Amino acid sequence: MHEIKKLKNGLQYIYIPNSGTSAVTVLLLFPIGSRYETPKTSGISHFLEHMLFKGTKKRKDYLAVSRELDAAGAEYNAFTSKDYTGYYVKIGAELADEAFDMISDIAFNSTMPAKEIEKEKGVIVEELRMYEDNPMMAVDLLFDRTMFANHPLGWDIGGSPETVRNMTREELLNYYHDHYHPQNAVLVVSGNLSKKDFAKHLKKFASGNKKNLAETQYLTYKHKSNQALADRVAVKERKIDQAQIILGFPGLAHDDKRAYVAAVLLTILGGGMSSRLFVEVREKRGLCYMVRAGSSSYRDTGVVSVQAGLDPARMGEAIKTIKTELKKISTKPVSKKELADAKTNLIGRMELAMEDSSTVAEKAAKQFIFVNHADTPAETTAKIKKVTASEVRAVAKVLFIEKEMRLAVIGPITKEKVLKLL
Repeated sequence: MHEIKKLKNGLQYIYIPNSGTSAVTVLLLFPIGSRYETPKTSGISHFLEHMLFKGTKKRKDYLAVSRELDAAGAEYNAFTSKDYTGYYVKIGAELADEAFDMISDIAFNSTMPAKEIEKEKGVIVEELRMYEDNPMMAVDLLFDRTMFANHPLGWDIGGSPETVRNMTREELLNYYHDHYHPQNAVLVVSGNLSKKDFAKHLKKFASGNKKNLAETQYLTYKHKSNQALADRVAVKERKIDQAQIILGFPGLAHDDKRAYVAAVLLTILGGGMSSRLFVEVREKRGLCYMVRAGSSSYRDTGVVSVQAGLDPARMGEAIKTIKTELKKISTKPVSKKELADAKTNLIGRMELAMEDSSTVAEKAAKQFIFVNHADTPAETTAKIKKVTASEVRAVAKVLFIEKEMRLAVIGPITKEKVLKLL
């Protein structure tokens, strides 16, 4: 069972013990990400994520941070999304205190040396270039811009080379001091840690007083319907052998009660080698090597999409096949076998994932910041099992509306040719 409580300083925590592992993960998540930024500060959440590993009042530089964790054999990293930023250390259970101490220190005592900020600008710009040079990653960025247009949800999480180079230490420190407070975070600890030891280590996060923080402001998203087809298609010509496409639609927000129905739907559609899209697009027609269906959920909206890498000359056939499958699952009930297999697939993958303390912590944290609750495996299993075939068809019908479809393409093809394929 999860223990969910709050410290006097406002920090909310989730304790998830598991004696079946030798590791402990300490994860701290802040509900602040790229959608909370302005055009001028685009990329600041991600920049800050980098800087928290560059030294604290206790650990003077990046080597003091990394050497300590490397010596412990720990896995450690951070991640920034559109809605949140997280930091974690996964470590052997006997060294759990080091993880608590490190995460609390970098999160609340970072110094952000000016010289390190200037050096990190180069690192981040190269990271942005890496993503842009990889067609499979770049098409994802292009799709978001197509779906969300000028809204912050459509911006690159890392910002642009220009905004990164122009970022100042003052801006970073102001953003840090505005948002990085215990009461604005959720701590999740998962793994082989007794309640007694957890209570002892938790004191690392107990300092500081609760403050009167202003509610974090963000620009809500309102979907624009009935746009012209040409405005819903984006093509970036690039001289590569394989074209990358993402075909997608507006999806469900994080707190939507149909989330587990959508999970079953997408598993049937493109969740494995026996899924409908894999069979129809790859196995029967040989149109691609990779094809998959997935979703992303945000605070007030979401996306469902199909991605494939394929021969540009056969793009029209591939898109037609994908659209046929989307229409079929929206109009005809899935079979009892497909429904049962999708459920056992989701439950089985969850059970495998639950063996990893970091996966457990991340899943709980991400759910908690949106709905103030974290499902246990038993609760998740029960919700998946309740999904019906009629619910799957109903959600598919709501999601896969052709006039709301967006398409992003990167490859050796013009937008004019792509539009003719549709």
